[in-house]
Amino acid sequence: MPSILIIDDDPDIRELISFKLEQLGFEVHTESDGETGLAAVMQLQPDLVLLDWIDAEAPRNRGSADSYETDPTTSACPLILLTARAQEPTFNAASPPAPTTTSSSPFSPRELASRVEAVLARVS
Repeated sequence: MPSILIIDDDPDIRELISFKLEQLGFEVHTESDGETGLAAVMQLQPDLVLLDWIDAEAPRNRGSADSYETDPTTSACPLILLTARAQEPTFNAASPPAPTTTSSSPFSPRELASRVEAVLARVS
């Protein structure tokens, strides 16, 4: 089964998503911030990353895509951004990591699992 990396500062969210995806047979890894998450992406080379997205005005102590989106070693890894923002995220890099999709927060674990499966099916 594919491996998935969850990068989110909220331990409850990480646990909820991990539990649902592990039930479906995915290998799940978690990190609590963008810096350790980026290191995990490079080390683990997951099939998909779920990333807590914050906008540019928010404090940088949470999971952040800034490093992720500008690192060429991660640019081909599929990415699902988890966001409480209604608007689409704006990337700082010339182009976003590909493929990228967003999922609104709060979210249904079942709906998120379906989105994960759909993204992985598209890139297989």
